[in-house]
Amino acid sequence: MSEEQAIRAVVHLYVDGMAFANEPALRKAFHPRAQIIGNYQGAVEWMTRDEFISAIVEEGSAPPGTIPLMDIELIDIEGDAASVKVVDEFAGMRFSDYLSLVKIDGRWSVVNKVYHLHR
Repeated sequence: MSEEQAIRAVVHLYVDGMAFANEPALRKAFHPRAQIIGNYQGAVEWMTRDEFISAIVEEGSAPPGTIPLMDIELIDIEGDAASVKVVDEFAGMRFSDYLSLVKIDGRWSVVNKVYHLHR
């Protein structure tokens, strides 16, 4: 598997994990010390991985058979660091997510997510 394919697999884990409130998938996609940051409902939201996962699980899963929107617009890889821009939807809202990934112990993990909520 190429580095790009491995990164795409992590992004798929993330998007599917969000869409279907799949806690194990989200834990696998995100590094334990990851931060999730963005403006949400008029305030800056700054969460740990575990806070983010709890919020996703609380929102609940999309209906079975749903095909999550995932449009990877950019992947930039330099050695063991990568950036991904992905447009996705969650709970009826569209986001542009900017994911920073690092390859740690041979595995890519999201270490930071900055998002923009489209109006």
